Amino acid sequence: MRCPYCGGLDTQVKDSRPTEDSSSIRRRRVCPDCGGRFTTFERVQLRELMVVKRGGRRAPFDRDKLQHSVDVALRKRAVAPERVERMINGIVRQLESQGDADIPTERIGELVMEGLKGLDDVAYVRFASVYRNFREARDFNAIVGELAGEPESESEPESAIPRPRAPAR
Repeated sequence: MRCPYCGGLDTQVKDSRPTEDSSSIRRRRVCPDCGGRFTTFERVQLRELMVVKRGGRRAPFDRDKLQHSVDVALRKRAVAPERVERMINGIVRQLESQGDADIPTERIGELVMEGLKGLDDVAYVRFASVYRNFREARDFNAIVGELAGEPESESEPESAIPRPRAPAR
């Protein structure tokens, strides 16, 4: 493993242990050249997955890209990192267990939306707004109504919208 600090190729593993959900191995490493310490994670990859973009272009599946898009949706939300990791591991396992190695982006997006719906409603709406390319406020109303289990209403009276109360001082 190449040292991220000096680029040395001869790093040493000082400690290895499974992660909490045992889906990967966490390794603490040290570089003998510069003394730098860093952590790596090792995961099982059942097969090489290819993502088929909307325009037909194909690209290798990138778990880190999936993680990043979920992290953006969950920014400033109080969701335990272990729950997020479990959700992403579940999505990757579902994709790998499919019969086809070519996965349309729509399938990945739907799996992420399904997972976020169970984790955090705000993150679900954030992700949906980008994934479904919302253009108007009514698009948000539709997805929020879907979360609440209500059909989309054309217009709600102003008084029906709950307003947060200011904290007592």
